[in-house]
Amino acid sequence: MDWRSAIKGFQAYLKLEKGLSDNSIEAYSRDIYKLQQFADSHPNSLKPEVFTLNDLRQFINWINELGMIPSSQARILSGIKSFYKYLLAEDIIKNNPAELLESPKKLRKLPDTLSYQDINKLIEAIDLSKPDGTRNKAIIEVLYSCGLRVSELTELKLSNLYLEIEFVKVIGKGNKERLVPIGGEAIKALKLWIEHDRVHISIKKGEEDMVFLNRRGSRLSRVYIFMLIKQLAEAVGIKKSISPHTLRHSFATHLVEGGADLRAVQEMLGHESITTTEIYTHLDREYLKETIISYHPRN
Repeated sequence: MDWRSAIKGFQAYLKLEKGLSDNSIEAYSRDIYKLQQFADSHPNSLKPEVFTLNDLRQFINWINELGMIPSSQARILSGIKSFYKYLLAEDIIKNNPAELLESPKKLRKLPDTLSYQDINKLIEAIDLSKPDGTRNKAIIEVLYSCGLRVSELTELKLSNLYLEIEFVKVIGKGNKERLVPIGGEAIKALKLWIEHDRVHISIKKGEEDMVFLNRRGSRLSRVYIFMLIKQLAEAVGIKKSISPHTLRHSFATHLVEGGADLRAVQEMLGHESITTTEIYTHLDREYLKETIISYHPRN
């Protein structure tokens, strides 16, 4: 089987069988293109179905020599394992060579977070006299209040807002739905945007249900949200490299620091596994350690 056909079939499998988003499919495809690059550099130009466990181990050594960090290697490996599960399910291979492939040990990096004061600074830096001011304030309020991923924010629909009972319905990874509570300040900012500013926009066909729109009546891009947060951070002198995900990390960290149940935080973040959420307990311990070092009289 040639690589082009194998990758096209894998993409169709991820979309139709697994229900993954376009972004996830693109990420998985990049992993397989790396494997194809390695196969093409091999003297025998290996096809997908002839790979052995040893070939895959050589591939891991190859990406390691390219200077990839363990977390990137582990992500690529996850894509390769999914690819070979697909080939096995389709009877293209009889044995799965990736089954016994071990992932490199990942260093667990604690995510960057902002303090509550820093988040307030970001919000206060928004110029509400500008046409997009109320919208941008609503964006930051919702990201922090609900702990949304950037793609979940850009795809947020009016029909999924239940503001009277203080919940929003979010479509997360793998098209999984979850209900997330939304706070008073975020509700106030959303209502202001929807009822006073959004109503004056000429909306493009098919975008009528999207919450956040640009001046041309189309949904906002992820790139715009990244740029907005970077510009606000520069304006208030925050030196950290921050992104929309920083607000999600801050949301989770502040909940855990405040004593929230880890299972509840897992549910709100839409994490499939509690181990993903547990990183915030490590972060909380760091916070406690720093507090003791800073304020204990014997330190």
